[in-house]
Amino acid sequence: MHYALIWGGGIVMLFYKDIESSCGYCFFGTDLGCEEILCIKRGIMASHGSCSAFRYEPTKRRPNVPQCPDIADFTEKDFSLDS
Repeated sequence: MHYALIWGGGIVMLFYKDIESSCGYCFFGTDLGCEEILCIKRGIMASHGSCSAFRYEPTKRRPNVPQCPDIADFTEKDFSLDS
């Protein structure tokens, strides 16, 4: 199941139709930690596992954390406005 919004007589998809199923962001799963999910339908599952009962829950999706640049590679001239 995918989330959709009915707007002005038409249906607007809020997310991609081809979302890869994963127990980590399924409606029926609860995170137990240690890469395990407690599923209402199947019991304890791996967070990267999936089944036919998958239903996407966007609030469980965790965005990737951006990496900080290594500041040791910069010099003081890199931070100066003078040429």
